[in-house]
Amino acid sequence: MDYIVTEKVKSSLKDSLRKAVVKAMESQQLTTVELPELMLEVPKDKNHGNFSSNLALVLAKKVGKAPRDVAQIIVANITDDQYIERLDVAGPGFINFYLKRSWLREVVDLVLAQKEQYGSNDSLLNLKIQVEFVSANPVGPMNVVNARAAALGDTLGRLFSACGAQVQREYYVNDYGVQVETLGRSVEARYRELLGETIVFPEDCYQGEYIYDLARQLIAAKNDEYLKLPESERITLFKDFAYKQILASQRQDLLDYGVNYDCWFSERSLHESGKVTEIINLLQERGLTYNAEDALWLKTTDYGDDKDRVLITADGRTTYFTADIAYHLNKFERGFDLVIDIWGPDHHGYIPRMKAAMVALGIVPERFEVLIAQQINLLKDGQPFKMSKRRGNFITMTELLEDVGNDAARWFFLMRSPESHLDFDMDLAKSQNSENPVYYVQYAHARICSIFSQAGAEAQNPDGNHDWQAKWDHEEEELLEKVAHFPELIIEVAKEREPHRLTGYLLELAGMFHSYYNRRRIICDDPELTQARLVVARVVGYVLLHGLNLLGIAAPERM
Repeated sequence: MDYIVTEKVKSSLKDSLRKAVVKAMESQQLTTVELPELMLEVPKDKNHGNFSSNLALVLAKKVGKAPRDVAQIIVANITDDQYIERLDVAGPGFINFYLKRSWLREVVDLVLAQKEQYGSNDSLLNLKIQVEFVSANPVGPMNVVNARAAALGDTLGRLFSACGAQVQREYYVNDYGVQVETLGRSVEARYRELLGETIVFPEDCYQGEYIYDLARQLIAAKNDEYLKLPESERITLFKDFAYKQILASQRQDLLDYGVNYDCWFSERSLHESGKVTEIINLLQERGLTYNAEDALWLKTTDYGDDKDRVLITADGRTTYFTADIAYHLNKFERGFDLVIDIWGPDHHGYIPRMKAAMVALGIVPERFEVLIAQQINLLKDGQPFKMSKRRGNFITMTELLEDVGNDAARWFFLMRSPESHLDFDMDLAKSQNSENPVYYVQYAHARICSIFSQAGAEAQNPDGNHDWQAKWDHEEEELLEKVAHFPELIIEVAKEREPHRLTGYLLELAGMFHSYYNRRRIICDDPELTQARLVVARVVGYVLLHGLNLLGIAAPERM
């Protein structure tokens, strides 16, 4: 793994703990027992040191002594450690470590060497990960749940890449089946209506204004020429035209949002290449299917589903599920170690059957994950918006982004865990003040850039020979300690799929820096103190820049 200061420090502290316990056992101060796994935590209260261990509490019962007595014995047997300034025993028996300031100098040196790449690591080195997200049906504009999924999927991709993984972002194009057929019928009906025909618009068709827009494009191209075609041929032509237009629009909307896919995978290609038929044959050959009620069923209950699922209906049609099995098997055949899907809230019940199908095909369960991007409640002027793609009275992704901007949208979508419902306050997202979290974080970065503009050229590249730590007080130390934990945070956020922890970290770091700036003159009459404070601002700026980049959010130099 790339060099991470906190990991090095914790390794040294654990080694000191281990040696102290062994020494105490050898001298019979403690009964000889097997050592448990050593754990270190960062205390919430800074008065309790930089790191804390509960080792004494874990050992107490085994060695037959009170936890505080065990802790005192361990502390008494800890010899010199390059990082330990002092130790104390707190509460029921916690061992608290107070570190020498030199460990923060190591952090600073590392950040200055790695700059905006500080925090990147090799914890997922060479792991091939595919993230499939959004994959909205090409039958209408994308909505705000799609926007949330886009922010989540793209950010996870950035995080995985920062941890050394090989990442592919994929969009599954649902260009086959009933929905695109309905789209074709919808446009065909509006086409005839706009040409003057009185029609009764089918209830099951899409009724948004965008259907009229598509019909108008067809009229502008060939007026009423399409009426000369047979109805079925006309609907097929309109279907292909409409979904391609909508898909092109979706692709551009996503690009404008900063989301660029590596692969656009066509559902139609699965059927045309025979992959769907192949998967049915494969499942049958393996004895995973049975016939009942004139339909072909998959034995998903054998693999954790609550009921078996239909592959081929009584009238001979393959189900969406069948195509999805073929598609997901294809993903693993392409060599991905880990496949992650991000689905909307209406697909939660679909997860067990899809996982069951993959297990039935021999895919290790841990290689397939599904995340749910939950529903969003848009609030504007204190009032909620109701959304319905079929009726058309909904806020599109494009409208939202035009209203609040990409940066605010991404932040607000990412600041809560994906499985939690989100109240999106559009008025707050557009505000230009400290109440708006993304503005507050961006302003911290811009403020740092402004400081260096004022400081002049000599401050742009700090001289590593300066004894900065001699000038630091507790505020600089707290900022640098926060910076020190950034690489471990990135590893955890990627591992747990929790980008909201990154937004929380950046917001806290920005708040700490704003408070520091308001209490300290960074550029002052003392040149050495100025340099010591400038280097703190520099490393905080690099972390803010990298963190915002991982979220797909701009880090402006001026605001």
